[in-house]
Amino acid sequence: MDVLLIRRAKAEGDPWSGHMALPGGRREGEDQDLLHTAMRETMEETGVQLKAGGVPLGRLGTVEPSTARLPLIAIHPFVFGVPEGTGAHAASREVAGVLWTPVSHFLDRSTHGTVEIPLGEVTRTFPCFHLEEGVIWGLTYQIFGSFLEILESSEVQT
Repeated sequence: MDVLLIRRAKAEGDPWSGHMALPGGRREGEDQDLLHTAMRETMEETGVQLKAGGVPLGRLGTVEPSTARLPLIAIHPFVFGVPEGTGAHAASREVAGVLWTPVSHFLDRSTHGTVEIPLGEVTRTFPCFHLEEGVIWGLTYQIFGSFLEILESSEVQT
């Protein structure tokens, strides 16, 4: 079982510029609901057509930034299953690259650690997952944390 990650493109004024993240974005007027937002954004960012081969597995708990430095948003993450071998690519100027990563990587405690992030004139330490391609921290780390809790408490084998 793998997880699709993106590396956000570097962009001036983007608080998540260059970060490892999950596909997703803002709800737009044509979206019927947040599930459709997740499907549309995934297609726009990675080329993965969840309408064609994706199976919605559920929605994780809402995640919100805990700092005033970030926009006031609420993230409603959805989990989908897709056929093995589903291709993905950077399909938007907002995405610098995509990466399928085994869930077992995140279950391996040796990949858990901390990262120091400069925030203005101070540097703070945050929990993270280490990847060869970078680190997952912040909101994406929170989303993964709730996903892994569910996964570890279930009988799903990875």
